[in-house]
Amino acid sequence: MSNEHGTSVKTYLIIGATLLVLTVATTLIAFVNLGPFNPVVALTIATIKALLVILFFMHVKGASEKLTGVVVASGFFFLAILLTLSLSDYLTRSWW
Repeated sequence: MSNEHGTSVKTYLIIGATLLVLTVATTLIAFVNLGPFNPVVALTIATIKALLVILFFMHVKGASEKLTGVVVASGFFFLAILLTLSLSDYLTRSWW
């Protein structure tokens, strides 16, 4: 059984379960002391979850238009810039 976009219900259930597992992992990792790498791990998991939502639930994976790929790639490029600058500030605060 599949919907109009060609993705099966089984795929949606697997992605949904993966998102739940990653949410639980984020919650459990918050209680582990990783030093300055707690935000790094949390943001990495959040980025993976965002990628799954964009690819499957927003139907970017099966999109045939190249403009969709350009928009998504540029969004992740600016997300990478934001995370890099924010984490470089956070990780170097103890140097002063």
